[in-house]
Formats: sequence, C-alpha cells, structure tokens
Amino acid sequence: MPTGKASTIDAPAELPRRLADALLRERIVPRFVDSYVVEHGRYGLQVHAALYKDLLALLHREAWLAMTAHAMEVASRGRQASPKSKPRPMPRPEAAAFRRKFLAALTRRQKWSVGDALDFQRDLQMYEELIARGASARRRKPFEAANHPFVDRCAFLLDSSFLEKARLAASRALGELESLSAAVTANVLQGRTD
Repeated sequence: MPTGKASTIDAPAELPRRLADALLRERIVPRFVDSYVVEHGRYGLQVHAALYKDLLALLHREAWLAMTAHAMEVASRGRQASPKSKPRPMPRPEAAAFRRKFLAALTRRQKWSVGDALDFQRDLQMYEELIARGASARRRKPFEAANHPFVDRCAFLLDSSFLEKARLAASRALGELESLSAAVTANVLQGRTD
C-alpha cells in the first residue's frame, strides 16, 4: 500500500454496497412491519409466510427508492471542505455522472434485469418529483404522517384498511431510512471506511 496518500474510493460505486449493508444490518423494513403488526394487532399480515415474504420484498424495494432519493439529495448538496465551511453543491454534470454510476452499481448489486432497472429509475424519478413538489409545503407536526411517496405507497401495501395508522408507521420508518441514508452517504462522500 502506498504511503502518504490514503486510498480513495469510488463513491458512486461504493454507496450502493454500503447502503445495502446498512439496510440489512439495521433491519428497518422487517422491524417496521413487525412493530406495526404488534402495535395494531394485525397478525393476519404475518400468517402466510409466502405473502409475508412478498410484502417484505415490496416494502424493501420502496425503502431502496426512499434511500436512493435521499442519498442523491445529500450527495448533490456537496461536500464540506472543513467542518466549519459551508457545503458546496455538486455541479450538474458531476451530479449527473454520480447518479449514472450509482444507478449502474445498484443495478449490478441487486442483479436486476434491464427492465427492472428501468422500472426502478422511473419510480425514483417519480419519487424525486413528488418530494420536490412537497418540499415547499408547510412543516409537518410530529404526530402527522409525512407527505412523501414512501409513506403513501407503503401504507397502501401494508394495510389499506387502516390507511392512516399505516401512514404514521411508514412515516416513522421513513425517518429511520433517511437518517441511515444520510449517515452512510456522508461517510462514503468523506471517504470513511466505517
């Protein structure tokens, strides 16, 4: 290993791996579903193993969309030269290249077909447009569900008959996903290996 210079990582290629590892390690999606089931007595969601597995897979995909959208937002805000300096936004060409490399690495990591990758990118674009549209809205109260596509889609998938309760639970999961995504993205952009 050469001395003097720390090894640099390819952030857009490394980020999907680190996000996947963190998502599996933290078990946010299974904890979200299991806590919802216990809290609201909706044990029917876990009765059939195959349906429960399918539900977790669908919610896991939604979690990937939310984390990716948040990671792209954090990455585009830019890096801080020092802890006291203001972050400089990433220039558009650099942000576009980062996005392309990230999505290519994510596609390889998830072993998606071309159709699956295009579906994910289409949904990601929809997420980003809806998030941008809702960014100008008023700040939500702590007891309100977030106005976010993850919350709405997950609530419908999880328990459409108790939609508002499911939205509140999904909103809590979204907060965890965004915190995790921000932390992992910041570590990767700063070149940390932890």
